Amino acid sequence: MTNPILPGATLGVLGSGQLGRMFAIAARRLGYRVHIYSPDVDTPAGQVADQEFSAPYDDLEQLAEFARSVDVVTFEFENVPAAVTDCIQRHCPVYPSGYVLSVAQNRIREKSTLRDAGLAVPDFREVTSAEELHAAVSDLCVPSVVKSALGGYDGKGQAVVHHPDQVDEIWATLATEQAILEQFIDFECELSVVGARNSQGEFVHYGPFRNAHTNHILDVTVCPSGLPVDVNERAISAARRVFECLDVVGVLCVELFVTKEGQILINEIAPRPHNSGHLTIDAHKTCQFEQQVRAICGLPLGDAGQHADAAMANILGDLWNDADPCWQALLACDVKLHLYGKTEARVGRKMGHITALADSIMDADKAVRAARECLLNK
Repeated sequence: MTNPILPGATLGVLGSGQLGRMFAIAARRLGYRVHIYSPDVDTPAGQVADQEFSAPYDDLEQLAEFARSVDVVTFEFENVPAAVTDCIQRHCPVYPSGYVLSVAQNRIREKSTLRDAGLAVPDFREVTSAEELHAAVSDLCVPSVVKSALGGYDGKGQAVVHHPDQVDEIWATLATEQAILEQFIDFECELSVVGARNSQGEFVHYGPFRNAHTNHILDVTVCPSGLPVDVNERAISAARRVFECLDVVGVLCVELFVTKEGQILINEIAPRPHNSGHLTIDAHKTCQFEQQVRAICGLPLGDAGQHADAAMANILGDLWNDADPCWQALLACDVKLHLYGKTEARVGRKMGHITALADSIMDADKAVRAARECLLNK
C-alpha cells in the first residue's frame, strides 16, 4: 500500500456477525463508511453498516459489485472460499491476504506452516482415512485429539480419542476426507494474543489474555493474564513471529497453550479480531476493532495501553430459556453491556458480552460473573 486510505473512504467486510458489527461501529466513529457482504439479511453488522450486500459467496457478479463499491476489504470470519478473495482482489486490496486466510482455513496447512517457521505447536499427524487414524493414534498414543482439517469452531468438528477402539466410530462421525490428529496437551491454561500490523510493518499487541472455556466455548477472559512476566513475553514473541512469517496486515489472534512445564505452544490462529479481545473496547486506549481499521487502511496503529484490569464474560443464548434475561438487574451493576442485535437466541449462540474493570483481575472476574448471574433474576 503506497497511500493510506483516509476517513471518508468506504471499507468492506466479508461476513456480517458481531465482529463485523463492532468493526463497523469503530470505523464509523473514525469517519468511514462501511459495506457488509454475506448471504444473510438484517444481520448484526448490517444493522449498523451503510450498505448490506445480501448474496451468496459464490455470486461472483455481486461480489464484484461489492468490491467496486469499497476501497479495501477485510474479514470478520475466516471460512470464506478462496474464489471470493480472488474475485475481490481484482478490484481492491484485501487484508489480511488470501494467503493468510488459506493458512488459517486448513488445520494441517496451519500447523505445518507454523512448524516449518520454527514455531512450537503440538505434535500432529495428517490423516485421510480410518486406517491412517489408527496408525496415527498408535504413533501419538492416547489421549489425542482428532479434528477436521476444514471448518469447525467452538469445539465443533473434533473429538478426543481416549482409546484406540473409538477410532472407527469417531472417523465415521467426523464425516471428513481430511483430518489432523494432535497430541493431547495437559495444559496449565489457555492464552490468546491479539495483535495488529499495518503495511509499514508497525506491530502492536494486547495481552496476553487468559481464557476459560465451558463446553469448548469461551466463557471468561481476563487481562492481564496474571502469569509470570517471562511466560507473557514468550507468548507475545510467538505471536509477533506469526505476524512476521505470514506477513500479516490487519488484526490476527494467536491462541496458545501454556503447559504444566511452562512451555508455550500455538494451538491455532484466527486472522481477524477475536472474542477474547472484546474487553479491549472498554479496557484499552485503542480497541482491537479500531486497530483493524487503522491496519487495513495503512494508518499509524493506536496505543494499546490498558486503563485497568479487566474481565469479559460471554452472554450465550442459554440464558434466555423461556423469557428474556433481566437486563435491568445487570445494568444496575458496574459493568459494560454489549449486545449484538441477534434476533434469535439459541443454546451456545453468542448473543453479547459483559466487561468489568477493577483494581485486580480477581475483582474484575468476580464482578463480571456476578453481573451475568443477575440476568437470571426473572
